[in-house]
Amino acid sequence: MYLFMVLYLQTLWVTISIAMQHGHYDVCKTLTKSDEGIVWEYMACQPESIEMTQYMKVKLDPPDSTCGDPPETFCAMGNPYMCNNECDANTQELAHPTELMFDFEGRNPSTFWQSITWKHYPKPLQVNITLSWNKTIELTNNIAITFESGRPEKMILEKSLDYGRTWQPYQFYAADCLDAFRMEPKSVKDLTHSTVLDIICTEEYSTGYAAHAKTLSFEIKDRFAIFAGPRLHNMASFYSQLDTTKNLRDFFTVTDLRIRLLKPATGATFVDERNLERYFYAISDIKIHGRCKCNLHANSCTYTNNRLACDCEHNTTGQDCDKCKKNYQGQAWSPGSYLTIPKGTANICVSSIPSTVQDKKKKQSITTAPPNFDRIKTNSSFLDVANRKQVFPKLALSTVSPAQVSSHKRDCYCHGHSNRCTYIEVVDTAVCVSCRHNTRGQQCEKCKKGFHRNGSAKLDDVNVCIANVCDNELLRCQNDGVCYNNIRCHCQPGYTGILCEKLKCADTGNCDSISGQDSLSLNSWLTLTAIVLVDWLCTF
Repeated sequence: MYLFMVLYLQTLWVTISIAMQHGHYDVCKTLTKSDEGIVWEYMACQPESIEMTQYMKVKLDPPDSTCGDPPETFCAMGNPYMCNNECDANTQELAHPTELMFDFEGRNPSTFWQSITWKHYPKPLQVNITLSWNKTIELTNNIAITFESGRPEKMILEKSLDYGRTWQPYQFYAADCLDAFRMEPKSVKDLTHSTVLDIICTEEYSTGYAAHAKTLSFEIKDRFAIFAGPRLHNMASFYSQLDTTKNLRDFFTVTDLRIRLLKPATGATFVDERNLERYFYAISDIKIHGRCKCNLHANSCTYTNNRLACDCEHNTTGQDCDKCKKNYQGQAWSPGSYLTIPKGTANICVSSIPSTVQDKKKKQSITTAPPNFDRIKTNSSFLDVANRKQVFPKLALSTVSPAQVSSHKRDCYCHGHSNRCTYIEVVDTAVCVSCRHNTRGQQCEKCKKGFHRNGSAKLDDVNVCIANVCDNELLRCQNDGVCYNNIRCHCQPGYTGILCEKLKCADTGNCDSISGQDSLSLNSWLTLTAIVLVDWLCTF
């Protein structure tokens, strides 16, 4: 039972801490105190970025492109004289199925998917690998493909926005772009604000056999950096561009990706027809980071029945939160906006029910479902509250209508040190955010580090928390002095000063010449140190 309570309290604290540390677009709504009472403040929001390969399906074209049926031998990478390796689909140790294309466990040595060899040369050895999510996703990091066969000499990465019905190129890869695709070779670093959406051909990842160069990338972050800077330190600029640059959002959005392998690595200027077993494709890992696209109307996405779907807020619904709920079609649906930074604009769906009907329903709700109240006890020991049995009423938000929420200001109660709360739905609790006057805590009832409770001030006084005179960390009492309640130092006989930093005899001039000089020097140094430390603490 004790262990259960410890785990529960730890989970509660982590939940509240996460909710109070708002990042960019990770919170959909918070409770805010206004002249009308406690109301919801809606914000643009989006799910966190995760590894998306665990949620996708893989399809090969032609479907019999995987080696092993029938069994065949192949050469070790780059060595035409070691052709005694075998691929056999019916033997687990020798099989190379598509699921080995994703290295979730960090296996060593690497396991990999492998294609058939180029035994039908000069007929092209071409394989299409389609990755499908049955959901719109937004890419947030570089796509990385690790090859165990040498990187292909010719390849196209394609994307679809309509679940594979139509395709468009994302990037071309070739050892010779002019020869393969009649395109001038370029690098992502050549792109600018005006050309960021250009489709380019790169020669950076088609070097054939190279044991130390296995990875092929599609550079998402380098494109982010065009707007956010080389270290992505100005993501606010990038978010604003997503709203103002035409088609920029769609560029990083996909429902499917297709890897078109058009020519394997040969490592030479010609194909050795005597050793065709050395030419094949082998992929040991694919990394694709992204998030569910929820049109800035959800901050989470769930995977149920083999399908991803947004947990929609803002009165929206649909797999991508791409339409308004029933009875909330008072205006046309619109995606959320990244502006203004960092909260954005939610563009919520508004009620389409006439106000007279709404008022009638609210009255019925208030009549038939009176609000339920819990009572929670604050941690008053930190503030040394005189009445330790003091409790604060809390509204059980999950049982009342919005009209009732707005009529009970006590739910977001911050002792006058904040007018904003975040509602933690999982524990049914409102937590004050942005506490002022050097306070902190669920109801701004505690003093932040470096400050202590002013015993003569009430909890709602702006001077309730005052700076520490001493503590056991930075403002230590000197010369074996003892700090009392952060208010003053109890000095040892013969010493005085705020931090017991000087000899009493220094005030009367009765110190002997040696000790007096030493104590004066020590006094000056300690006083200066105390002033610097107090000034440093006051900046927080």
